[in-house]
Amino acid sequence: MSKMVQYHWELEVYELGKEGRQRIFELSRGFPKEEMYSLTDQIRRSSRAVCAQIAEAWGRRLYRADFVNRLNQAESEARETQCWTEVAVECEYMTTEMGQQLFQLYNQIIGKLVTMENNADRWILSSKKS
Repeated sequence: MSKMVQYHWELEVYELGKEGRQRIFELSRGFPKEEMYSLTDQIRRSSRAVCAQIAEAWGRRLYRADFVNRLNQAESEARETQCWTEVAVECEYMTTEMGQQLFQLYNQIIGKLVTMENNADRWILSSKKS
C-alpha cells in the first residue's frame, strides 16, 4: 500500500522537476557569457518555475480550478524548458544526446502533470471540491 502524500515535495513529479532544474543549472553554467541575460536566464527560470508552480498548486487544493490552473502553468513551464533546450542544442551549447535526455525528462514531467490535471478530484481537499 502506498503512503498518502501530505506535502508537495513528496510528489514524484516534484522530484522529477527538481532533477531537471538541477541538470539545467549545471549544464547552463557552461553556456557562453553573452547568453547570461537571454538563454541562460530563460532556461533556468522556466525549469525552476516547474517546481514553484507545483508547490503553488499543492497549496491551492481547496479550489479545484486554481489547482488545475497551477498544474497547467507548471506544464507550460516544462514545455518552455523543452523549447529552450532545443535552442541550446541548436546553438551547440549542449550535445544532442543531453538535449534528448532533458527533453524526455520533461516529457515525463508533462505526462504526470496532465494526469494530475485530468484526475484533479483525487488531489482536491474534501472540504471544497468546487
